[in-house]
Formats: sequence, structure tokens, C-alpha cells
Amino acid sequence: QVQLVESGGGLVQAGGSLRLSCAASGGTFSRYTMGWFRQAPGKEREFVAAISWSPGSTYYADSVKGRFTISRDNAKNTVYLQMNSLKPEDTAVYYCAARRSDSGLIYTRKYEYDYWGQGTQVAVSS
Repeated sequence: QVQLVESGGGLVQAGGSLRLSCAASGGTFSRYTMGWFRQAPGKEREFVAAISWSPGSTYYADSVKGRFTISRDNAKNTVYLQMNSLKPEDTAVYYCAARRSDSGLIYTRKYEYDYWGQGTQVAVSS
């Protein structure tokens, strides 16, 4: 059983930056595709970014491309989401997700992930 714990959320002004972290335990982290999703009030949970383990390929939602960067440190069992140039519409609860993938594929749909963290709130003021 994999446990995921997010941290790093908070309140920031538009144009600012935050870095989210997701610490994983209980699995072979280096063989997991990791993803970030977000859910704003009254909206569906949506894909933000994902990173595979081999060789660390990444994929982003169009809404965050060029502003957000996903990365991972397999030695620390941690995945990060660096968020720059934040906008009020980025306000949401951000969730980390994991799926074992021996093929190293990227996944962008909620149902493709097996494990989820509890979420961390990000609020961007205008």
C-alpha cells in the first residue's frame, strides 16, 4: 500500500510562486508514474501534470504549460510541482497521485491512478 502526503500549499498573490511536495512511502517509488491533479470548488478534479520514471518524461495540461514544472527525486521518494506565475484560476486543492507502471507510461485520467494523497490547498489572490 502506497501512502502519499502533500505539502507546500498556501495563499499567494497572483504572479507569485509555490512549490508543492508529495512524499511517498510503502512502494517502489522509482517504478511509479506520479501525477498532480487539482479540484476547484464545484468543479471536477482535473489533470495538471505527470511524470514517468523512465526516463522522467513529463506531460502538462495546456492551462499550466510553461508555468508549472513537475519533477521527482527517487532517492527521496518525492515528487514536486513548481508553480510560477500563479493566477487566481489556479486556486484549488492539489492532489498527488501514483500508479505503478513497469512500462513507464504517462497517465492523465483520474481512474488510471491507484493511490491518492489527502490534498493541499492553494489559494491565489488577485
